[in-house]
Amino acid sequence: MSEAGHTLTVVIPLAVKIRGGRKAMVTPGVLVLDARQDITLIKAMARAFRSRRMLETGQFATVQELAAAEKINASYVSRVLRITLLAPDIVEAILDGRQPEGMTLPGLMQPLPVEWEAQRDIVDWTFTVAALCGGHQGLATSGWRDAARA
Repeated sequence: MSEAGHTLTVVIPLAVKIRGGRKAMVTPGVLVLDARQDITLIKAMARAFRSRRMLETGQFATVQELAAAEKINASYVSRVLRITLLAPDIVEAILDGRQPEGMTLPGLMQPLPVEWEAQRDIVDWTFTVAALCGGHQGLATSGWRDAARA
């Protein structure tokens, strides 16, 4: 209260976080208590597993045929299909909204190691760096590739 007793000032610390390509105002601790699912990542994951299923069942013989039918670029289909190679616990974390802060679709579409343990190490390290760099995936992507080579 002010000295005159008429004004009450409340200070609420807020932060701007990017989730699903959108900016959201959050208070400290909100992400821990209220996990937010990244719809962009979830939709891409669904699209990737659907595409893989269509290729595996023989509905389409090649990525190029699938891309032409879906009216999207074959290169994009190939990059999205990489998501189907993620470790099951990483997939589950994304679906539950527990993905590391800073994880983005462009980051997941980068080349990944096939071994799940190596993926876990890289995902933890890379997206922590991305979050520290203000969510700028380009800064973390080079580290992703360096760690994958090690």
